[in-house]
Amino acid sequence: MTHKAQDIRIKNKRATFEYELLERVVAGIQLLGTEIKSIRMGKAGLTEAYCHIYNHEVFIKNMNITEYIYGTCNNHDARRERKLLLTSREIFKLERKVKETGLTIVPVCLFINERGLAKLEISLARGKKTYDKREDLKKKDARREIDRSMKH
Repeated sequence: MTHKAQDIRIKNKRATFEYELLERVVAGIQLLGTEIKSIRMGKAGLTEAYCHIYNHEVFIKNMNITEYIYGTCNNHDARRERKLLLTSREIFKLERKVKETGLTIVPVCLFINERGLAKLEISLARGKKTYDKREDLKKKDARREIDRSMKH
């Protein structure tokens, strides 16, 4: 099953459930050849991924990009640490907010832009409390019930 490159949008559904997303930034990702081929086939996942800052550089850890099926012995490690490509001003801003206010950087969506480059949308996020999560579930259920009653 092949996709058009622009159709690829891999979302991190847990991010919106676990965190309150505040500011969003789009970053490039430093990938290997077999990794971009796997992403174009839609074989990537963000559910357990997280970002961290080390030595004034931003990295994403635990992002799963399945090994390329036609890859040889030069295939990539599925969960290796990958560097995110951001401007120094963006990195400085993220670093300051993470240190000062205790926010975290969460990957939200992986997509391929018009030029065929893989981009990752990251967000500064604040963790939700358990009662916030319960509130969200109640609202979701209420919306679903309303939608059902409208259809009948």
